[in-house]
Amino acid sequence: MRTNTDAMGKLDMTDTRNMQTTGRFDASYVNPVERQSSGWVGLMVFAGALFLMLGAFHAIMGLVAVFDPGYYLVTGGGLAVTLDYTVWGWVHLVFGALAFATGIGVLSGRTWARVVGICVAVLSAAVNLAFLAAYPLWSVIVIALDVLTVYALATHGREMRNPYR
Repeated sequence: MRTNTDAMGKLDMTDTRNMQTTGRFDASYVNPVERQSSGWVGLMVFAGALFLMLGAFHAIMGLVAVFDPGYYLVTGGGLAVTLDYTVWGWVHLVFGALAFATGIGVLSGRTWARVVGICVAVLSAAVNLAFLAAYPLWSVIVIALDVLTVYALATHGREMRNPYR
């Protein structure tokens, strides 16, 4: 049985007839067509980075709400959902931790992170919509980042997935 090898003794992978006729499979070989990804992978990295930023923004909003409730423009009764700012602060801190963990998962190409990320971004937008009266500019920025993140994860998330995980 003859195998095609180069001068270094490695298998010549340009001739795939060897694999088809002998049934041998070299585990180190990865089909380059399967591993190619488009330029949209950059959008997924962007989505992961956005999640890290969203986590930080939520954490900042939460810490301010917990430690300085007088900072915001309206009282807790003036919000869409009437809650004390301490409760809002803890809600934002929880969303911050979820968003940060999801960002790490998205950057590592995990499928669960895409699903959780879409859910977290939609819920984050809803929380910030209810918090809009307290700090409008900050809430609008976070909602816009949530929308961009959902778009990135829903349309091009599959390209970050590693088929060997």
